[in-house]
Amino acid sequence: MATDPSTISPFEVRDCALITLSTGIKVQNLKEFRDALEKIPLASIGHHFWGRLLRPQFDEPEYNNDFASWAYHGLHDKPLAERLSMTLPTDFASLEELRQELVDTIEQRLDESELIPWARTGQLFYFLHSQIVVFDTGLRFDEPVDLVAYLPSLSTGSIYYHFIDARSRTEQRCDDFSAWLGGFGDRYQGLRERLCGFDPYFSSLEEIRVHVAGLFQAFFEEQS
Repeated sequence: MATDPSTISPFEVRDCALITLSTGIKVQNLKEFRDALEKIPLASIGHHFWGRLLRPQFDEPEYNNDFASWAYHGLHDKPLAERLSMTLPTDFASLEELRQELVDTIEQRLDESELIPWARTGQLFYFLHSQIVVFDTGLRFDEPVDLVAYLPSLSTGSIYYHFIDARSRTEQRCDDFSAWLGGFGDRYQGLRERLCGFDPYFSSLEEIRVHVAGLFQAFFEEQS
């Protein structure tokens, strides 16, 4: 069904930053870790999977989430670290489902272990969460094709807001670009499918930006 473009709101480009806050919960061994996971705010789980993207990185992390990293560096439990690293947040419909998967994984490891793994005093795990601060860049785009020239220079904060944070805000748990394109009816369905089909979890924000810009450019080159 055709949609009147004049009735569609412009795409408003936002930027963002994350303020990291403490939950006040810290753990030293695997049993405490399991118990804490059952009660911490869901926002803390999201932070420990996605917050790394906006943190300064001085080297390539060995694992893709903070839980797996602590299992390896703090508890020195490589099998657990590898299992936690294979737990992908994009495989779950909600953070609550992700929480349950983490708890199940740790309970399985506790059942396998004769002794409960402990971390040294200086290697405790501190559960954190994030508060997102959103900025309006003032940029507005009326037509999807107008985004093609701008996307390669989109800030990493904007990529995080529109492609990562959006997964918790949009009805289809996808990105803001796809949600906006949906307002044009079926005209950009192919581009929407490509955007929603891209799993950003193993990519840096810079890599996500390159990929999204490439999808937009390739789509409109095909159309022309």
